[in-house]
Amino acid sequence: MSVRGRPATALTIAGSDSGGGAGIVADVKTFTAHGVWGLAAITAVTAQNTVGVQAFERTPPALVEAQIESVASDIGVDAAKTGMLVDAEMVTTVARAVRDHGIGRLVVDPVFVSKHGDALLVEEAVDALRTELLPAAVIVTPNLPEAARLAGVTGIDDRSGMEEAGRVLLALGAGAVLVKGGHLSPDLPAADCLVTDEGLTWFEEERIVGRHTHGTGCVLSAAITARLARGESLGAAVAGAKAFVTDAIRAGVDLGRGIGPVNPGASPVR
Repeated sequence: MSVRGRPATALTIAGSDSGGGAGIVADVKTFTAHGVWGLAAITAVTAQNTVGVQAFERTPPALVEAQIESVASDIGVDAAKTGMLVDAEMVTTVARAVRDHGIGRLVVDPVFVSKHGDALLVEEAVDALRTELLPAAVIVTPNLPEAARLAGVTGIDDRSGMEEAGRVLLALGAGAVLVKGGHLSPDLPAADCLVTDEGLTWFEEERIVGRHTHGTGCVLSAAITARLARGESLGAAVAGAKAFVTDAIRAGVDLGRGIGPVNPGASPVR
C-alpha cells in the first residue's frame, strides 16, 4: 500500500515495553503486519515483563514534540495513535503537536493502567485527555474501566452501559468511540460497541480463553491506525482490526511467568 509514491505510514505516540508485548513494540509489529511503515515518538521507557511494570521514566515532553515534528515534517504521517501519555503536560503537548502538524487520522487509546494493574496515567491527566485529546481523535478506544472514568460513571457491566458511555464520550468531541467489552462476563462473546453520529454498531468475535492477553488494546488500536493509514473507512478498519486482534490472541506467545503477550506477527490480515 502506498500513499503519494511512498509506503503508507503510521505513527505511534506511546511508551516502550521492554518485554515486547505492548506499547510501541506491539504497535510497530502490528503496523508491519499490515504493510504499513511504522514511526514512533516515545513518551516513556518502561522496565516491564509478563508479571508487571517495575519502573518507568517519562520522556521530556519537548523531546516527544520534537520526535513528532521530525517525522511529520520529513516523512509524513498518514495516521497516528496514542498510548501511554503519563500526565497532563504530555497530553497537552501531544494534542498540540497533532494539531500543529495536521495529523487528521488520530486514534486515541486511553491507557490508564497496564494489563497487570500498574498505573500509567496520573489522575490529574484525565481532564486533559477529555478536553484536549478526545476532540482531536477520529476514534477513541477505551476498555470498560477507561470508558467509565472518562464518562464519569461508577462502572459499566453490560451492553447498555457500554452504549451510554460511548454516547457520553462522543459528546465530548471524539469522531467515534469504540467501547471494548473484554471486561464483560467471560461467558459472553468478545463484543465491542462502535458509537458514531450515525448510531451503534456491534462487533463480535470468539472469546479466546487463556493467559496470553498482554497487548490486546495496543494491537487493536494499532491495527485500526494501520488500516486508516491504508485508506480504509472507519467501519472497515474497526472490523478488520477486531478480527486481527482475535487472531493475535489465539496465537499468543508462551513467555514468562505472568500474562503472556498476544502475537501480531502471527496474525493474518483479513
